[in-house]
Amino acid sequence: MDIIIQSLGFNAGESLESFIREKVNGLKSDRIIRAQVTLYKGPASEPENNYCEIRLEVPGYDPFVKKSGQYFENSVSECIDVLQMQLSKSKDKNADRRQADAEKVQDALLEGSTDDDDVELEDVVK
Repeated sequence: MDIIIQSLGFNAGESLESFIREKVNGLKSDRIIRAQVTLYKGPASEPENNYCEIRLEVPGYDPFVKKSGQYFENSVSECIDVLQMQLSKSKDKNADRRQADAEKVQDALLEGSTDDDDVELEDVVK
């Protein structure tokens, strides 16, 4: 998985970048191709003005999360938590879909096996 970290308007330190890499690598999905992390500061009048945006490139869709916090570490952690929930929800949804497809196939097989005739190999191949 590629991790691209951008810090807009400031230079992120090595400790912050290593923290982000550690957290993003902790996401449990083998389908993630790339993670794009963008850090920036909002208006100075807001107390929680450190923003983090994370976009994961996954086949089919790209989950995106934007969070703010007093510190970048907090906003990164919140983003990772939300992304983990999104990935697990997507995984469950796909598993349910596969299970429903398997049930349809099994029902079709059961309907087709009511005949007591022998099944020829040619019929199965077709």
